[in-house]
Amino acid sequence: MGRLEGKVALITGGAGGMGSAQARLLAQEGAAVVIADLRDELGERLAAGITAMGSAAEYRNLDVTSELAWQDAIRDVEGRHARLDILVNNAGINVRKPIATVEFDEWSRVLAVNLSGPLLGMKHAAPAIARAGGGAIVNITSNVSLIPSRAAAYTASKWGLRGLSKTAALEFAAQHIRVNTVCPGVVPTDINAGQPYLQTTAAVTPLGRIATAVDIANAVLFLVADTGAFITGIDLPVDGGFILGKTG
Repeated sequence: MGRLEGKVALITGGAGGMGSAQARLLAQEGAAVVIADLRDELGERLAAGITAMGSAAEYRNLDVTSELAWQDAIRDVEGRHARLDILVNNAGINVRKPIATVEFDEWSRVLAVNLSGPLLGMKHAAPAIARAGGGAIVNITSNVSLIPSRAAAYTASKWGLRGLSKTAALEFAAQHIRVNTVCPGVVPTDINAGQPYLQTTAAVTPLGRIATAVDIANAVLFLVADTGAFITGIDLPVDGGFILGKTG
């Protein structure tokens, strides 16, 4: 028996990178995983691969910035599975520009995906999770939600999501829904493979390496499983101590 046997989990941005690692791990632990993304081919392939390994997974297209799309997604999940227990708001984008050069449409798009998306997700998923008897929401922020960064829109979105998550933890506690954030450090993905900052980040990280997607997935599992049953409203950095600064 897995730690999530009988549970249903919806993961946004689930088709690649950190989301795919979360989908695989939660499925391995017994959850029926709904992989939500805009990358249809990638998502369908991931779901098929998880299913071929004997776990339950399916893919659905979801634009996290659309309230109607969220309503349809939650209705569909409850219709197919009769419940929703776990929401992981993992979808996110980045524009690496400071205040002086970021375009307003870039700013608006980052906040729409990274902050408004999780708001809409929690708004529409929380009633479904409550109907299932309670459960857990994890919002993926970043360690730059705890320290300054020169990426203006991204930093603002992640600080905002951290605050929104604490509001949600208070608001949903009476419905037995726990809300926490996981704050990853730099994680190598297809987007940043080979970038020089991967090595420089490892050099100034106390544990001597950067995070992996599995590191982040393990933190998510800890919070959504019974191991996190009495934890809500926290921010969990998974960055090898990067925010502490290099010592020695």
